[in-house]
Parts: sequence; structure tokens; C-alpha cells
Amino acid sequence: MEIAAIKPSELRGILQYVPRFRDRTFVIALDGAVVEAGRLRALLTDVAVLRSLNIKVVIVHGAAAQIRRLAAAEGRTVSNADGSGPADEPTLELAVRAANQVAHEILSGLSAQGLRAAVPNALHARPIGIVKGVDYRRAGRVERADGALLHSLLDHQIIPVLPPLGFDGEGRVLRLNSDAVAVAVSRVLSAVKIVYVTPYDGLRAGQTLLRHIPAEELEKLLEADARLLLPEEARPKACCAVEACKAGVPRVHIINGLLEEALLAEVFSPEGIGTLICTADYEKIRPAARADAPAIYRLIRPAMGKEELMRRTRAEIERQIEDFFVMEADRRPIACVAFHPYPELRLGEVACLCVHPAHENQGVAGRLLRHVERLARECGFTRLIALSTQAYAYFEEKAGFREGRLTDLPEERKERYLRAARRSKILVKDL
Repeated sequence: MEIAAIKPSELRGILQYVPRFRDRTFVIALDGAVVEAGRLRALLTDVAVLRSLNIKVVIVHGAAAQIRRLAAAEGRTVSNADGSGPADEPTLELAVRAANQVAHEILSGLSAQGLRAAVPNALHARPIGIVKGVDYRRAGRVERADGALLHSLLDHQIIPVLPPLGFDGEGRVLRLNSDAVAVAVSRVLSAVKIVYVTPYDGLRAGQTLLRHIPAEELEKLLEADARLLLPEEARPKACCAVEACKAGVPRVHIINGLLEEALLAEVFSPEGIGTLICTADYEKIRPAARADAPAIYRLIRPAMGKEELMRRTRAEIERQIEDFFVMEADRRPIACVAFHPYPELRLGEVACLCVHPAHENQGVAGRLLRHVERLARECGFTRLIALSTQAYAYFEEKAGFREGRLTDLPEERKERYLRAARRSKILVKDL
């Protein structure tokens, strides 16, 4: 088996994930445009690494780019290329040829990696029919994926390769959308991941790449304004990602397959390179434990260096650990906040709010602040205070704080404020 050389530091990063993924199933959904761009060999090398770690892999592929190329070369017009619209007979004929071509390339590439693979007739489909007066003709949707057949192949170390084609009860071939095929296959195999390998970086809200987003939030975003998701061709995959999470798939990734080692970089690093759509258990806020002190210190150290946060030592964090909360993403701390209570004054202080750079502009700070505010209300507190030298605009514009005065601080906090001489703005929020 030919596997690209891996640096020791990269190997350590990979190995920490192995116990969680060993003998579990990943569905890799390859966009035809990525295959067309000549990236197949590199991606299949990544697949070989996954298999070497005893991760089961199913490959679902698209063929829209190949259909368009064949149509252009032959001067033909297609009714729909990506399987989401009507498929007339000429389009279906092109789709079968294009899908066979891509499947052959994948089988050849896997063989070069020393891996066994097969193209099974595992997708039972039915015609979409007539929708809003439009006859979809030979376009279909997956009625059932043959889980027994797919499990049998996986148990025998054979990678199933599934083209965007299915068969109805009479054996007629139907054109399918590969994004939806990935969801159907993941559901029947109880896959732990779908990875959509695309020619773009992931999902964007405005100009910001969404590193991770809960499926519920993505669904609201899709319903609110489709234009927020760029590029527009990502919308079908975003919809399928939400559907997959609802069906029980814990993680769906959308990555740029044109980047080097894209698949491994996304799966085996905490930050990833694309967008992760996740179920609710991916991200949670919990009280910090003493063992979290080193991670909290590493998290806040860059901000302390820029004087964005007051300096704290690891020992100081450990002494106050009961006041800290961390937000985890996939079991790794990505943000923290401290909540210092003053019960006799029915007041709480928000402190040490920090988010890892890879997770900034994702609403993480807001979720931590809402968590602290909820705790303060449960304690019967009537006010929150915060001190900030550089993030005060965020507190005022996004979190509902207003500028306060020195007299708003408890006496003991006032003394420390004056000793520090940082001239932080005093911020107040009445609950």
C-alpha cells in the first residue's frame, strides 16, 4: 500500500483520533469537479491512510462536471447536470457514460493504493415524478440503500464506490443526486461522518468561512436568507448536511478537495480546513476542571501578550478554576470565560473571555456570555460587570453592556482595578 510520508508531529495528531474512529464508517462524497481537476490520486492517498487506521470508507461520487464536458464536446444540451432536476433520455445517457468514467478512475486509483473496491447495485430508487407541473422523467431519489450488501463489502475490506445512479423495481436506471445519495448511505450504515469534497472552501456567512456550525443554526440560516451562503452551489450540500444530522449522522464536513491533504487535514485536526456541520453534542459549555488549567492558559496566553486580557499565571487559574467555564468542540476546549460572583451584592463579574482564533466570528463568545448571564439570573443576581481594554465595543454593541463608573465595582474589585493601572473600561449590564 502506497501511503505518503507523515511527519511525527502529524502522526501524533492523527493517533489521538484513532480510538474514536477505528472500525467506524466514513462516507466520502467526491464532487465530480474535484475529480475533473486532477485531484483524485491525492485524495485516494488520504483514503488509503484512513483504511490503514481501520476506518471503513464508502465513496459516493458525482458526475456533473463530466456530464457538462461530454455535452460540450458533442454539442449536446442537458436538461440538468447535477441530478437535482429533470433528466431527459439524452441527459441520462450522458450521465451513465460520465458516471462509469468516474467510477473507473476511482477503482483504478484505489487499486494503485493496494485497496480493493467494487461498484455494487446497492441503490434502489424510484422516479421523482411530476413536481409543480414539471416531469422529472428519468431523475430519481433513493428509496432504499442496501445496507446488508454494503456492510458485507466493508466487512471484507472492500470499499464500495457508488455512482449517482440507481435502479427501480423493473431494473431501469435513474439519475440521482450524489449529495442525497451520501445521506441515504450514511443513514443505513450509521456512519459517523460524511465528508463532502468540493472545489470550494466550505460555507460562508458573508465573507466569513464558517468553521463549524450546529445543524439547527444552519437550518435557520438557510431558511432566513439563502444569499448568506456563498458560493451558491454550496446550498444543496448544506441542506443535505442538515438532513444528515437530523438522521443521526454526528458530523458532516464540507471541504476544498483542491487543497493538499485536504481530507486528512479536516478529519484529524481540531480546527480543520473547511466547514463542520454538527449535531448538538459536538459543542458544549461545561465547568472547568483542574486538569483544564493548562489548556486555558495556552488559550489565553496570546491575548495576554497583546494586553487584551489581564495577566494570569497557571497557578492563579488553578486557584480560581471553580469560576471558569470552557466551551468544548469535539472534546477540545476552544473558548473560556470566568464568572466571579459577589453574592452579597447580587452581582457577578464576567472575566477572561477568550476564543481560539480558528473559532472566532462564529458566535462562540455570545454563547458563553449568554451562559454566564443565565447562571447569574439563576443565582438571583441583578447585575453583571466586565472590565475590558480592547473588546469593550463588542460588549456594548453585541452583548448589551453599557459603560459604567468606578463606583459600580465592589470595593475589593475596585482596589485591584486601581492597582493594575490598566485603565480598563468598566462595563455594566442590568439583568
